[in-house]
Amino acid sequence: MTDIAILLFPDVLLLDVAGPVEAFSIANRYLSAEQHYRIRTLAPGERQVRASCGLLMVADELIEEAPAVGHDLLLVPGGPGAYNDDHSALHPWLRQAAAAARRFGSICTGAFILGQAGLLDGRRVTTHWNYTERLAGRHPQAQVLSEQIYLADGNLYTSGGITAGIDLALGIIAEDHGKAVAVAVAKVLLVAKTRQGGQAQFSPLLAEVAREDTPVARAQRYALEHLAEELGVETLAGVAGLSARHFSRLFSREVGMTPTEFVHDARIDHARQLLESTDLPLKTIAFRSGLGSVRSMRVLFTERLGLTPAHYRHQFS
Repeated sequence: MTDIAILLFPDVLLLDVAGPVEAFSIANRYLSAEQHYRIRTLAPGERQVRASCGLLMVADELIEEAPAVGHDLLLVPGGPGAYNDDHSALHPWLRQAAAAARRFGSICTGAFILGQAGLLDGRRVTTHWNYTERLAGRHPQAQVLSEQIYLADGNLYTSGGITAGIDLALGIIAEDHGKAVAVAVAKVLLVAKTRQGGQAQFSPLLAEVAREDTPVARAQRYALEHLAEELGVETLAGVAGLSARHFSRLFSREVGMTPTEFVHDARIDHARQLLESTDLPLKTIAFRSGLGSVRSMRVLFTERLGLTPAHYRHQFS
């Protein structure tokens, strides 16, 4: 019997809990009784917990009554309550439980609770793509990665946003009982055993351009409005009214990437938008986005997103 403990708290995201629970539960259909996953939910203070969607859940045990030892897997789901609330009262129990567990980890923004307890320091972790920068800012001792759907660093397992908890569960099932069982569970859930590409396919490559009328912002806006045209450093520096050398230094300092990198990412983001919202031929999308040929667009998509334009359209259109 493999003991799985899942922490509940107010404003938890229901799917962060239900996704892995269903995956492990379905896995039990293919396992002998002594191999089954035994799933328990734990909560601090009160057993009744209202999820962020409004549904009321009842935990199996209170952490005050549950021993902080013996878990094969301890999981902390995410949700608004994970990154908005103070969980300091939970930290002593969580640190003890994580130290005693064979494996522990988080789903989505549950990483913020682990981080508050000091359990991410010196570890490679991930979370939902929209929160990676915030997690890195709050916990600079952690190495926060943004591409992975889920990852393992020793006995610490973390995953990206929401449905990535299912990917994490499938990975653990494969680790425990082999790929065949994980594939069987994935088929029941109608999901892929291993997704193509990482979290980058879901997140924009570029942040919004600053609204201030600075030389760099003017050059950025010009680039976004003229993606199909030639956008070398000399051209953008001219728009900014600066020398190419000074413009490149200023741009890199303010934006965190070179002008060339910005243009490449802007073109990919524009191509993604066209793939999602139109039925235009790939050749037309490549031209309108300034990516040249379909072949060069395919190379850039594969390098940056981990899947081809055709696969991207199939998944998101």
